[in-house]
Parts: sequence; C-alpha cells; structure tokens
Amino acid sequence: MRSFSRTFFVLTHLAALPLSWATVSGPVISANFPDPAILVTNGGTYAFATNSGNINIQVATSPDGGATWELQSGVDALPNVGSWATANSTWAPDVIDRGDGTFVMYYAAWSTSQNTHCVAAATSISPVGPYSPESQPIACQTPGGGAIDPAGFQDTNGTRYIVYKVDGSSLGGGGPCGNANGEYSTPIMLQEMEADGVTPTGEPIQILDRGQFDGPLIEAPALILHNGTYVLFFSSNCYNTDLYDISYATAPSIAGPYTKASSPLLITGDDGLTAPGGATPRLDGGFMVFHATVNTNPLTRYMYTATTTWNGTIVST
Repeated sequence: MRSFSRTFFVLTHLAALPLSWATVSGPVISANFPDPAILVTNGGTYAFATNSGNINIQVATSPDGGATWELQSGVDALPNVGSWATANSTWAPDVIDRGDGTFVMYYAAWSTSQNTHCVAAATSISPVGPYSPESQPIACQTPGGGAIDPAGFQDTNGTRYIVYKVDGSSLGGGGPCGNANGEYSTPIMLQEMEADGVTPTGEPIQILDRGQFDGPLIEAPALILHNGTYVLFFSSNCYNTDLYDISYATAPSIAGPYTKASSPLLITGDDGLTAPGGATPRLDGGFMVFHATVNTNPLTRYMYTATTTWNGTIVST
C-alpha cells in the first residue's frame, strides 16, 4: 500500500485528521542539517539539527519567519553534552521556550555507561545557547536498544511532556538500518515532565509502534495539538533508503489511541524529494521543517520547509 499514490488516499481515506496541503520549499539550508527542529520566538526563528563535523548541535536562524535561513557556521548550541555522554553523536534536538526566560533543549547522546543513546535535556537563557546539560539523562531504555529523537510538548492544561523513540533497531536484525527481520520493537513513548521541563515524573507510556507498512521502524516523533486533535508526526522505514517518509497519526487524547493516516504526508518523488523525514511542525501546525537526502555517499541531508493547511479529512497536494 505504500506504493499507492496520495490521490488514491484522497479518494478512499476517511479516518484521522489529515493535512490538506503541503507546499514544499527548498532546500533552504544547502548543508548537512539532518533531523531539524524549529523554534519560533518573539525575537526570531531558529532551527537546530543533529551533529555535523565537530559541532554537537547545529543552529540556523531565519529573519523572516522561516522563508530564508542562514546556517550559523561554527556555532555549537551544545558544546558540552554532559559528563555521562560522548561528543559528536548528538542526534535530533528539539527546543522549547519554557516561558520564564529559559529555553530547554532535548537531545539524544551516546552514554558511555549504558552503551546506548539516551535522551536528555539542557537549558539556556538564549535560544542559540550555549545550553548547559542536566547531570543525568531523562531516559535510556537500555534493554530496548536506547532512546533517541526526543521532542517537547505542552498540553492546554500546562502539563509538559516529551515523546521519543525506543531504538530497538539498534539491536541488530540486519538490513540497512537494523531490524530487517522485525525482531525488535521501536515504539514511540510519551513521558510526562515536571513544570521545569527537565525532570521526568511517572513512567513513560507507549503511544505508537510500527505497523506492516512502516518497515523496520518508526522514529522522529513530534507532537502538536490542532483543533482539539493530537497529531503525532513521525518517520518510518530506514533513514538511509528511499523508503524513508514523513507520516502522522491522530488521537482524541494525548495518551491515544493514535490512528495512523493510511498514506504518508511526504515520500520519495513528491516535489522532487528523496527520503524526506525528521519533520518538526510549528506549534500551530501551519509550517514545518524537515530534511531530505541529496547525497548517499557520504550521506548528506539538506533542510527543506513546507507550509501546511488543514481541511477536515480531505488531502490534496
């Protein structure tokens, strides 16, 4: 079914709350800038990305709300990844404005004691950093293969959460990104946080896992609330293949149940893209940043943007 066109989806799908339009622009950053996140503040618009070269967390800025971007060459938003972690393996950051003059960055880094990636938090009084890491990670999920791809969310009642992936595909199983035999679970977890945004409270709960059309994994979750519906963006299949995509699922409550749209939002071939993924929407759902592959050796992923609008259950592009 993943080979079906989104035109077929328009004619047949009547579930969930799909996006009605996605207008792609870019590349807007013509440098390796994978897994981008977007932060909009009164003072400007910022993007953050996975490590590249000796930079742990890359930063880009936009003077016009996301239309044009400038990579801040040489700027590392997270020069210290924490005493528990090693540098240059810091993935998929996300940044929230806590509303009290503090910004919180969520990121994944390699734990020397756990021998896996863990998700963690760091804080700064400036959007571009430098961010100071907390002394311990938020979650490691070591038996499940580690924890990666954290993203923050605040519900209407003020409660803060993060979502992240349990990295079962790191445990083996063959294939280009692991788990080709489907032996391991790669669930998306929801973790409630204290008001400070850095301290977990209670136990995480699973809100989504891969299905028959997701290949060996789902990952890169990002959660927003749109018109009363919780919308969880994610990517499925291997990041280093043309099957990688941007998908989403919807739910009436934050804990689910989440219903996956029966067709991805963006796949290889749409708008000339190859392996689009790692999307982060703006909080209002009207705009998102994401990456797409421009070279496979070495793997290079540029940042793109898309404007999105919503119209009930009908999708068109």
